[in-house]
Amino acid sequence: MVSAYVLSLREGIEAALVLGIVLSMLRQMSRLDLAAPVWLGAGSAAILSLITAVLLTIFGLELKDPGEAIFEISTMLLAAGILTWMIFWMSRRARQVKQELESGVQKASEAGKWSLFGLAFLAVLREGVELALFLTAAAISSGERQTLIGALFGLATAGLLGWVLFASTVRLDLKRFFQITGILLIFFAAGLVAHSLQVFNELGWIPAGIQHVWNLNPILNDQSAVGQVLATLFGYNGSPSLTEVLAYLIYFGVVGLGLWWTGSKSVRGIQNGLKTKSNVR
Repeated sequence: MVSAYVLSLREGIEAALVLGIVLSMLRQMSRLDLAAPVWLGAGSAAILSLITAVLLTIFGLELKDPGEAIFEISTMLLAAGILTWMIFWMSRRARQVKQELESGVQKASEAGKWSLFGLAFLAVLREGVELALFLTAAAISSGERQTLIGALFGLATAGLLGWVLFASTVRLDLKRFFQITGILLIFFAAGLVAHSLQVFNELGWIPAGIQHVWNLNPILNDQSAVGQVLATLFGYNGSPSLTEVLAYLIYFGVVGLGLWWTGSKSVRGIQNGLKTKSNVR
């Protein structure tokens, strides 16, 4: 439930930010007459995203082993891949999100109602389809009921925060928001990768190496309430196999090195830009 809440909160806030920025820009431009196509586009995207989530869930439930296991592995690895892409995207683009979106609203408002419809539709659809995939992966590891409850609470919280942010003078620090949620997403993605290795072990497709590297269940059972929260949010397993542990550590190592390299590249780009300006002067 916790992982579904965090994912829904993050995706919901991003969608709410998009709508809030678009509507704020229209209000500043005295063009609130163009708000209707924005809401229509967002609503259409939300309905299509819900249909996608339902179809994915139905498809997964109707499968039988080994098809069910293959679907489970594919969904978790695909979700982990998209989450990883989001993590790197956030590390590079967090500062420019608002400026780029405001520029897009300006151009869309000049082009007409259908452009604003398309802007809202595509922005919300992207978040909705991603969330549908993530929740399918979360449901596989934590159950449909808990995932649904977490998702509803997450979206409700996101809607409330979005309304507060743009109905008052409060403004969200996008860079800090993306940093915090990015850290949580790294753990969740690593947990998905490790859990997929557990399924591979159960199918016998990848050897476990060592069946149980350690056993922490007497201290913190992964079937307890706290253990299940840690399992769905961080991929906790009280008695993991060697390949699960290696998958978890390798994922963290690769993502950590990638973020470090991306950050170093950005710093070098800024330094080169400052040097160029200094030379011009």
